[in-house]
Amino acid sequence: MLRRTLLKGAAGVAMTMALTAGAWAQEVVKIGLILPMTGPSASTGRQVEAAAKLYIAQNGAKVAGKTIELIVKDDTGVADVTKRLAQELVVNDKVSVLAGFGLTPLALAAAPIATQAKVPLVVTSAATSIITEASPFIVRTSFTLPQVTVPIADWAAKNGIKKVVSLVTDYGPGIDAEKAFKEKFEAAGGKVIETLRAPLRNAEFAPFLQKAKDAAPDALFLFVPSGQGASLMKQVAEREFAKAGIKVIATGDVTDDDQINGMGDAVLGMITSHYYSAAHPSPENKVYVAAFKKANNGLRPNFMSVGGYDGMHLIYKALEKTGGDANGQKLVDAMKGMSWTSPRGVISIDPETRDIVQDVYIRKVEKVDGELYNVEFASVPKVVDPVKAARKK
Repeated sequence: MLRRTLLKGAAGVAMTMALTAGAWAQEVVKIGLILPMTGPSASTGRQVEAAAKLYIAQNGAKVAGKTIELIVKDDTGVADVTKRLAQELVVNDKVSVLAGFGLTPLALAAAPIATQAKVPLVVTSAATSIITEASPFIVRTSFTLPQVTVPIADWAAKNGIKKVVSLVTDYGPGIDAEKAFKEKFEAAGGKVIETLRAPLRNAEFAPFLQKAKDAAPDALFLFVPSGQGASLMKQVAEREFAKAGIKVIATGDVTDDDQINGMGDAVLGMITSHYYSAAHPSPENKVYVAAFKKANNGLRPNFMSVGGYDGMHLIYKALEKTGGDANGQKLVDAMKGMSWTSPRGVISIDPETRDIVQDVYIRKVEKVDGELYNVEFASVPKVVDPVKAARKK
């Protein structure tokens, strides 16, 4: 009898624990944030994680009656690691959303897992145009390289630049930038006289920069991923392109807010195009920058941070629309067509492509209160990804 009583008691405890665990699981929405927290792209991981945690701190860890649990994993910028972590987060941790992805190969590595598990994958950083086509569960809050490159090509053509050499990083976004710049610039009457590509890992820019200078163009167009701009611009300054009469222009990845102050006065006057600057003059951005700095020991937010901040906003608002239902398809459907005012300006999610629509700004590096900033002086409103737009025609 004693044995039967003990067994009944144990069974009762086990059942209670199982029911409690089940109830807890239903009340918690887990978000798996996969980022390069170490390695060459560590600045991206640091910025996105800080922004995601800031959003939760500002808006609370509860939405639509559910508790948000953020699980951050370091993929070190290696695609095989990203894939393994995505599988573990889905199978073991039972996450409802995957997010982050600092580089294109990392996002593409996780795409099949999102499709198989029917889990939304919110891309907060990676920027190759094709990413959203890799899975019907991918939604992007960052940008595409063609989206931010076409405006600088247009500006160059309208401002007396006739001949350009382009130098980009040799992977998806770089190739996108190279192609988008060339097509737009040459359609406007200019000529890209040489296209150069530096390796993604262990990049040594010196031989490419010398070749570009020897070609004597009117301008050098640059793209490197976030985190590599300081190294590149140091080597650009050493070769004194300005003294040779060669203007240096770029996408905003190069003059990243996270690194620009360390680049020195050599970048003063440099023209870039991008979707976010810490100097963006909106009231929302002023509040965001102040809060981000306060929460992160004075660290200035960059464009990667805003992708992470808006990624969290997208997830929260989708959960509100579904009444807390974390079903993957319902969440993705809720995200389609969503629009809101971000620190960068008004943005929306294209319901057909699940890609972001946003303003792109033309900026000039200037000194403001003793610090270097990308100061906006023109904008192109509601820019869609031009690659996808061209396919619709």
